[in-house]
Amino acid sequence: MPDAAPLSRDALFARLEALGIATRTVEHPPLFTVEDSQALRGDIPGGHTKNLFLKDKKGSLFLVVVEEEAKVDLKSLHQPLGAASRLSFGSAELLEEVLGVKPGAVTAFGPVNDRQGRVTVVLDAELMAHDVINCHPLVNTATTTIASADLIRFLRDTGHEPLILAVPRRQDAEATTEG
Repeated sequence: MPDAAPLSRDALFARLEALGIATRTVEHPPLFTVEDSQALRGDIPGGHTKNLFLKDKKGSLFLVVVEEEAKVDLKSLHQPLGAASRLSFGSAELLEEVLGVKPGAVTAFGPVNDRQGRVTVVLDAELMAHDVINCHPLVNTATTTIASADLIRFLRDTGHEPLILAVPRRQDAEATTEG
């Protein structure tokens, strides 16, 4: 049976509301990078996310959600995740197939479209220390604020038990590129 179409932004909001999860959304021009986000989103309190859609050589998929300024050490991240190999970025086609979003709109809300449970969701412990977290609502033209505890509850409702861990950081100034 083919997967259903990806949820729309409005359907995502309806699902959050049905779960009794309060959110606040700010509209803005399309954002494709952390730099765009910092320049154009305005002053929105809370933790802001950078989302990495990654895969290992055996095809295991990971959505790693960290603070926007985090410089993730991709060379060692596979170890705490128990991945089969070093991780690389998943293709745009795979991203759309599994999470139903385009590059630039990768989000912690994306697992709502992963009805087959292919993705392991990893939430960085430093990010989760914030009371509220800001994510794209499946599109990059808005930012939605959600309580960190409610994000976990939402992910569990999608069938994804998030792994919360201290994501290894790079020691140098080179940043990861995905937004």
